[in-house]
Amino acid sequence: MGTWSYFGTSVASVDEIRADLWNPAVGVQAYTGGPEQAYQAAILEQYKMYAEMADRISARRAIANAFFLSLNTAVLAVSGGLWQQSALSAWVLLLPLFVLMIQAGAWFWLIRSYRQLNSAKYAVVGALEERLPASPYWRAEWSALGRGQDKTRYWPLTHLEQGLPIVFVALYLAGFIAAVISGHTGR
Repeated sequence: MGTWSYFGTSVASVDEIRADLWNPAVGVQAYTGGPEQAYQAAILEQYKMYAEMADRISARRAIANAFFLSLNTAVLAVSGGLWQQSALSAWVLLLPLFVLMIQAGAWFWLIRSYRQLNSAKYAVVGALEERLPASPYWRAEWSALGRGQDKTRYWPLTHLEQGLPIVFVALYLAGFIAAVISGHTGR
């Protein structure tokens, strides 16, 4: 596996998880008192719970993005203020630059991890929908969005989310280079 493969993501598919999702020891016959209804009710409850868990992952990703975006915006604002008032050597900025780049890397990998986790969770939701009368998420919604192939219909937000840490790294590097070229961080 090449180094660049760590920056891309692949999407989980229902076909990959279908065999691992269903417990072969538990089927309709395992439910008493109207086994078909009880079995369908159990699947529906699991579906509701799992869809809620997938939604919570999306909410946690949004909170993580808000945190890192706020942190980086504050750092840029403080840096701009210090730039105007400080007469320190630009090389003093090397350690903070290194820390900020590590933090932006952590942000990038966290968003990537959330993206992968959501991909797997929604593939499981799709597999659960195979046992339900309708497939609103996996088939209907995904079809309405052009299966992710038509960017005019759907452009995954995670592409933008993963680009933000890279933009901040570029801004930090540009600021550091500007400070080194000017020979100081202040006037």
